[in-house]
Amino acid sequence: MHSPLRPLDPSALPPAVDVSDNADALASVRAVIDAGPYSAEWESLSRYEPPRWYVDAKLGIFIHWGVYSVPAFHNEWYSRNMYLEASEDFAHHRENYGEQRDFGYKDFIPHFTMKDFDPDDWAALFKRAGAQFVVPVAEHHDGFAMYDTARSRWNAATMGPHRDVFGDLAAAVDRAWIVPGASSHRAEHWFFMNGGSRFDSDVRDPAYADFYGPAQREEVAPNARFLEDWLLRTVEFIDKYRPQVLWFDWWIEQPAFEPYLRQLAAYYYNRAAEWGREVAINYKWDAFAEGSAVYDIERGTMGGIRPAVWQNDTAISKNSWSWIEGHEYKSVDALIAELADTVSKNGLLLLNVGPKPDGTIPGHERLILEGIGDWLSLHGEAIYGTRPWVIAQEGPTQLTVGSFVDADTPEYTSADIRFTTRSDVTGDYVYAILLAEPENGVAHVRSLASGSGLLGREIREVTLLGSAQPVTWEQTSTELRVVLPPRQSAAGGPVIKLFLDGVVVPPRQDFLHG
Repeated sequence: MHSPLRPLDPSALPPAVDVSDNADALASVRAVIDAGPYSAEWESLSRYEPPRWYVDAKLGIFIHWGVYSVPAFHNEWYSRNMYLEASEDFAHHRENYGEQRDFGYKDFIPHFTMKDFDPDDWAALFKRAGAQFVVPVAEHHDGFAMYDTARSRWNAATMGPHRDVFGDLAAAVDRAWIVPGASSHRAEHWFFMNGGSRFDSDVRDPAYADFYGPAQREEVAPNARFLEDWLLRTVEFIDKYRPQVLWFDWWIEQPAFEPYLRQLAAYYYNRAAEWGREVAINYKWDAFAEGSAVYDIERGTMGGIRPAVWQNDTAISKNSWSWIEGHEYKSVDALIAELADTVSKNGLLLLNVGPKPDGTIPGHERLILEGIGDWLSLHGEAIYGTRPWVIAQEGPTQLTVGSFVDADTPEYTSADIRFTTRSDVTGDYVYAILLAEPENGVAHVRSLASGSGLLGREIREVTLLGSAQPVTWEQTSTELRVVLPPRQSAAGGPVIKLFLDGVVVPPRQDFLHG
């Protein structure tokens, strides 16, 4: 079967952009770096501190949307896999669209219309979900920019939807009092389309070399021209949109990027100082020096409390970040548990959704976001603005550091509990977040026992978040036993709130290890 989609009309393409001479642009970057306060050295960059607003935010929305949402097959790597001859995507493409020389990835662009895209509706949904910042993909591995760029004709403002999709959403998010961010996956474009160079495909056509990119082998280090272009593209959307969170995918850890990363970080932090705004860079693995940016784990967790703030980026779906038919969605319960687990260990959760090519967010994904928002509307006090307690967790379900928790969603019990704490003008509080509903309506919390010594204070009051009814509780040497009043049926576990007395009791650190 051949596709009913028409291929891109070459005569309708805007002229290619000449980005061969970057001398003036690079000089401007150096001028900003030289003006300080940060220099392009790790020693200087390691003075960076994550902003208070970011540390307090706890929940952000990630958005994978792009040309890959049109074929909507398998996942967001369709642009790569459709050119890998042994892949399922390759066979699917030939069966549904014809040979890659006749209908390539570029030919999906005219059908990426986003005709029903309403950025204010998206922003309202994200606010309803309780998100405090939003990170849309500015450019994915496929090389199609979702923003209005002067460095490439292959962008949403001149093709496909013919609008500055990224800019429109960033403005809507700002109007909703949510912090706008951006993600860049441009680094991976160095090699991403290289499968198409191995057989007769449109990747070989010189007319489209500025889209399909270098298409080099992964083993080949990116050259200076590509690295300069990567830097200048990133600088361009920093200056144009002023995102306050900048997220990078994994390939920037390649050694060739190192000096450019230092320049980029110094530029971004210096620009932010000019704006009077505080910003965060997210990175994976060892791409940045410790303390110079915020460490990010993809679909993962920590075994315990990390002293420095970190981030878990994950998706509503287990099998794709972008829109496809046949998503295997996580439950609202599982996502609330993942949020609580992350926050208890000094992290933030960046939760991804995948809009359709017409610009709408799938109905089930909307319901999931609304379900998270419903829980946070009652229990957000235990999440937003909190800090890790003495320990992060108790219970039988153990997660390993950096594990891909989506591969096998944990089956939590009510004995699996996560802890957070806060202090304000009204007093000091500890929150015990149960990751499942107790079957008999009674919670048993070992770490809050009088014999644990972990509280360090006497308990003045115990309440249940979201409930005005008093609770019956008893603290023994082995547990805090709390009889919970009836709750409305809803996703997510209950949260027990402890109001502590002001008298400090020396803690016993050996309780959970004896």
